[in-house]
Amino acid sequence: MKRVMKWALIALLLGAAAFAVLLWQQGPTLKGPPTGPADVPPPPVAATEPETHYPLPEAKTEPLPTLEKSDVPLLSALGDLIGNAAVKQFIQPQEIVRRIVVTVDNIPRSVISAQLMPTTPVPGKFRTTGKGDNLAMSALNTERYTSFVRLLERVDSKKLTDLYIHYYPLFQKAYRDLGYPKGYFNDRLVAVIDHMLQAPQSDGPIMLEQPHVFYKFADPELESLSAGHKLMLRVGNDNAARIKKKLREIRGELVRASEEAKTKSK
Repeated sequence: MKRVMKWALIALLLGAAAFAVLLWQQGPTLKGPPTGPADVPPPPVAATEPETHYPLPEAKTEPLPTLEKSDVPLLSALGDLIGNAAVKQFIQPQEIVRRIVVTVDNIPRSVISAQLMPTTPVPGKFRTTGKGDNLAMSALNTERYTSFVRLLERVDSKKLTDLYIHYYPLFQKAYRDLGYPKGYFNDRLVAVIDHMLQAPQSDGPIMLEQPHVFYKFADPELESLSAGHKLMLRVGNDNAARIKKKLREIRGELVRASEEAKTKSK
């Protein structure tokens, strides 16, 4: 059981951060980021408790660590699974749960915080072709993301969901600490997955501009997209389709777990 939980744990961290990990590098997705969770403007607080659309069952297992003390057991489990060297290479060692929650919440926004990524940067540089009016995103740029997509595809969606439910109280606390005192993180997660599933495809070369340090999409319509939708354009149509397939699996498991929780509560 412990080994299953460890596999699910790495799946959770990589799955929940699958989009965010790719946003670190220079490119049209990244803009001047907020410095921390408190800088993300929360929605208006409702006078009454909002309806929960996707409630999760309460996991009856061993006690969880507090959110503040969760990094050590999470890093230890990851070290047992993929090795300490890999953990140091791919995982940011502080505030893992909070980083995931902030990143998931920011994916549908126009700005995402590079400082709060749960994972380390994608290797290699953002690739372009041409100059001036012919500056475009290189098709070779998508190769930087292939290893992450392959890893995501190997994640068992059922184990991922079970692990997520197990650790859900920590994610819920981090979400409310972010500025949503009456929010339910699982509802936000499902909404973000739906948002990513609606990401457009590119019909040809994506033209760019570089007014300053970072690149921008030359097409104003593309530049106005959310950080998550820009990411899906950057990874390329093939990688995006593979990511969406895994997201549909995860969403299905989340909905299944939610329906079971609703049935038991009646």
